[in-house]
Amino acid sequence: MTGRSTVSSLDLPADESPKHFMVTGGAGFLGINLIRYLLARGHSVTSLDLEPFDYADCRDKITEIRGDIRNPADIEKAMPRAQIVVHCAAALPLYKPADIFSTDIDGTRNVLEAARKHNCERVVHVSSTAVYGIPDHHPLMEDDRKYGVGPYGEAKVKAEEVCVEYRQKYGMCVPIIRPKSFIGPERLGVFALFYDWAKDGKGFPMIGNGKNRYQLLDVEDLCASIYLCSTLEKDRVNDVFNIGAKEFTTMREDYQAVLDVAGFGKKISGFPATPMIWTLRFLEMLKLSPLYKWVYETASKDSFVSIEKAERTLGYKPKHSNKDALVRNYKWYLENLPKFQNASGVSHRVPWKQGILKLAKVFF
Repeated sequence: MTGRSTVSSLDLPADESPKHFMVTGGAGFLGINLIRYLLARGHSVTSLDLEPFDYADCRDKITEIRGDIRNPADIEKAMPRAQIVVHCAAALPLYKPADIFSTDIDGTRNVLEAARKHNCERVVHVSSTAVYGIPDHHPLMEDDRKYGVGPYGEAKVKAEEVCVEYRQKYGMCVPIIRPKSFIGPERLGVFALFYDWAKDGKGFPMIGNGKNRYQLLDVEDLCASIYLCSTLEKDRVNDVFNIGAKEFTTMREDYQAVLDVAGFGKKISGFPATPMIWTLRFLEMLKLSPLYKWVYETASKDSFVSIEKAERTLGYKPKHSNKDALVRNYKWYLENLPKFQNASGVSHRVPWKQGILKLAKVFF
């Protein structure tokens, strides 16, 4: 699968020399967008990923290492030139719990240990706002209680604890970024379900009335935040930062923007949350639905974080609203549909199987 760069080529500041970045999960959705972002700014990159790096636009511009972060020997192969490590690799919620824990916790420890041994300048750890679980207030602040829901949320909490351990024990610079759900070029996964219905002239059901505010994030803005944590002074960035869109409205209004662009006059339809959630729990138990607990349990609730700390400390200035990000991703989906139309899997790079939800499509 290939895609176009989301950024234009930029020169490095006069006081900033090119660095060599090692990106774990470099062949994934975030990985490829970050690699394009770094290359456009004059840096060199090594990608470490289990999957092949099959992006023709920059395959010949990077060093590719195929390997598993659960295997220290594989990480070692990617480390010789690394000055800055960006740890994007993770086992997503549709993976088996054992794989989630071994990848997201043990793998994170392996990456940090390799970076320590090679005296890397810093390791930027990409976490998730899933560490907040299902909260009882908004906006969420960086010092709010962490409570992971399900294996993925639990693993993300534990992985952050490993990062803090390496900060305290070894004095390492390990910025932690907690992004909201992020979308943009190359993002499929659960969003492909919504886009598939939109392109076929269907409306879309929503858990609850859709009046809740649910913050998203464009991957370009996420890359910008990672870059700030990679290049600003260590004392300034060696902390934890929420990252999300600055402009967002309600779930119904933001997602309706995609149906409007699709042009069939369809609408988002709200349904009572409680019966839908119980139905989805049952379908998940039977493995008939791609939606996992954290998605459907939070979809009808407010979900947004404060980005004031990132704005104040990092100078973070997001360019994209929720609507911008959703529509930009939808347009990329339409342009690249032939490349993944018959693919499916459990990563963000491919559509997730719709399961029994595909049957519901006929009613919208």
